[in-house]
Formats: sequence, structure tokens, C-alpha cells
Amino acid sequence: MSHDARKARAPSVILPPATIGILGGGQLGRMMALDGRKLGYRFTVLDPTPDCPTSHVADEQVVADFSDVEAARRLAESSDVVTYEFENVDADVAKALETFSRVPQGSSLLATTQHRVREKSTLREAGIPVTPFVPISSLADIDLAIETLGSKLVVKTCRGGYDGKGQWMVRSAADVEAYRGAFEDILAAGGSDEVAPLIAEQFVPFHGEISVVVARNARGDIKAFPPSENIHVNHILHLSIVPARYPVAVLDRAVKLAHQIASCMEIVGLIAVEMFVTEAGELFVNELAPRPHNSGHYTMDACVTSQFEQHIRAICNLPLGDVQLLTPVVMVNVLGQHVDGVLTRLSTLPGNVKVHFYGKASSRVDRKMGHLNILCDDVDDALSWIDEQGIWS
Repeated sequence: MSHDARKARAPSVILPPATIGILGGGQLGRMMALDGRKLGYRFTVLDPTPDCPTSHVADEQVVADFSDVEAARRLAESSDVVTYEFENVDADVAKALETFSRVPQGSSLLATTQHRVREKSTLREAGIPVTPFVPISSLADIDLAIETLGSKLVVKTCRGGYDGKGQWMVRSAADVEAYRGAFEDILAAGGSDEVAPLIAEQFVPFHGEISVVVARNARGDIKAFPPSENIHVNHILHLSIVPARYPVAVLDRAVKLAHQIASCMEIVGLIAVEMFVTEAGELFVNELAPRPHNSGHYTMDACVTSQFEQHIRAICNLPLGDVQLLTPVVMVNVLGQHVDGVLTRLSTLPGNVKVHFYGKASSRVDRKMGHLNILCDDVDDALSWIDEQGIWS
């Protein structure tokens, strides 16, 4: 039977030893493949970097740029199902993947989540609370946003941007003038964008941030992991604290919002829902990530099922795993500047500290190189231990 005929007759459940293709070879793909191998699946990865982290645990790597449609076709033809570890996928590549293989997450979800105006508009139409926003197609629109939303704005690129990149705090017309060059370059480059190249969001004086990683399979089963309290340093996730230190009513509402989003957007796989929490306990959804997420790394050691196994289960239409939290936990990111500090302590780390390095070939400041999960009886104990190390000070 030909490969195409085999896929055409494929049952709704994708069983091992099927091959899962992963678009993107970073740490998320690596951890996805590690957990998928336990279930018996095989993996092919597409990434432009030879010896990328996922290639260490995959059966095959297609070395090509993410915009290479022919390479995407090769990945799809060698895979029974295709997933991705990042959402900024070229539309033609997404189409090629769907043409030659099963892509349970679908290209429509990509189209929504890879553009901030489209994402926030979709959420608002579904009745999900989001920060007020104005699409920006010209500098005049920023003046309109100041009139509409007030003088405290966050202006962001609608496509791309992560860890604080591609965003500017605007407090006055003087700030608009200061950033004029950057804004004009983005507006000119994105002139053909059918929605808007930039978005202005009202600055919400939030008390903190939480996220919920939620899974849905094609059967419509939905399960959400316990919310994590997230602390950022220089716009990069530093700590994820679980259980999150917010009232139960706030956390329950966060889980309900995540369920609602997974259902109304017909998610297949994982989606991470990032939310602002105000002083009054209100929640505003800030961003979606349709894949495993940094704030879900705590699940690898602290839950019955990890987020990576859950993603594999969801895209293969298996029953979803138990999301019960087994122990309080704090996840701390290991960036390039932290690696030496962790390595020098590796031989003396206590047994409740679980180390995860990503196998990246080179280290640099602010690059995510790994993370630690500190299992504990009380999250304050783990936070104190992290402070005592002096690595992250």
C-alpha cells in the first residue's frame, strides 16, 4: 500500500509506531519527542540548524528553512501526522503540510494565533475578556489609540516577537515620536498585511500573570493543567510557581476560560492561555500559544502526565492523560548566563531538584538553555532555595 493510501485509510486514532513530524527543532520539539518515544512513536524534524536539539532524539532531520515549501512537503510525506513547536509558520508551508499529511492543529488556528489583532478579535467575539486594543495601520492610528484607550499603551508587532521583543511602552506623544522610526519601518514592511502590522493595547495595571495549559483531542475531550503563577525578568519567563498563589476562585475562573477557549476554537493539541490578574482578581487573556509552553515545563516532574505527552496524546486522538498535580513545584529557567552556576552545583544538588538541559550547541546571554523543577512541600521553600543559590540574583 502506498504512503498516501495508508494515510487516507488511517483511523481516527494514530497508533505507534507511526511517525510524527515536527516543524521546529528547538527544546519544545526535543521534549515532545522524548515523551513520544516512550509511547512508541517515531519522529522526523524539520529545522534549518543541523544538530538542533530535537535532532538528538529524532529518527531523521530535514535540514531546511521554515519557509521552504518543498522541505515541508518532504516532512509531511514521511510523517503520519505533523505538529509544530512554534506558531509563526508561513501560510504556504502550512498548506503544504495539510495537503500531504494530517495536521490536527490545522492552519486556521495558526492564522489566528500568529497575528495579535486576529487573535484578540477572535477571543473578544467569543466573550473572552481581553485587554482593550486598537489595530495600527498608520501612525495616525496610534494617536487614535491614545484618544480611545488613554495615554498608557503597549504597542506590539502583530506577527513574531517574543520574550519582550517587538513591543514598546507608549506614555505620551513624545514616546510615539521617539519610536517613530521603528514604527514606520514596521508599517512600511507590513503594508500588505490584511489586518494590521501593529497593535496598541491598553496598559492594564496588573497584579501578576498566570497561565493555563489546556489540551483537547479530536473527540472533544478537554483537560487543563493546574494554573501556574509566572514571574518574568526582562520580559523573559523566570519562574513558574504551582500551585499559583491566588484565590481559588480566581484560579477556577482561569481554568474555565481555558476550557472555553479550547472548545470554541476547536483546539486539537495543546494551547497555553496567558492571563493578566488585576488587584481586584479580574482576568484578561493576554496571549495564546498553540503548542507546549515554557510555563508548562513544571508538568514534566510534578504531574501524572507531562504537557509533552499530553500534546502527543491529543494530536494522535488518544485518551488524554491525568493532569493531577502530585507535588507543589517551582520551575526556574536556566538562561545562558546561568549555565555555569548550575553546572558547578550539579554534583551537589538535592534530589528534589530535577535538571533539564536542552542540548543546544552554544550558549549566550538570555538564551533558554534549560530549566530546573524544584519539587517541594511548600513553594516558599523552593523560592528560598533558588534565592540562596545566587545564580539568578
